[in-house]
Amino acid sequence: MKLSIRNQLQGTVAQVEVGGVMAVVKVTLSGGDQVVASITKDAAEDLGLETGSAVTVLVKSTEVSLAVE
Repeated sequence: MKLSIRNQLQGTVAQVEVGGVMAVVKVTLSGGDQVVASITKDAAEDLGLETGSAVTVLVKSTEVSLAVE
């Protein structure tokens, strides 16, 4: 499958918190950083996400903001 999304990060699911409609998925990247994604409960179930699952985090955004402290 070819994707137009250039930001693709390999990781492992660290935690899945499923709510009534949404699921929060925490993914640990190879360097130890974590990315958190909110997806629908149905999508999490369709993907079969569980702790330890290997996943690719796809990031596509038209705007990214940074702040300096």
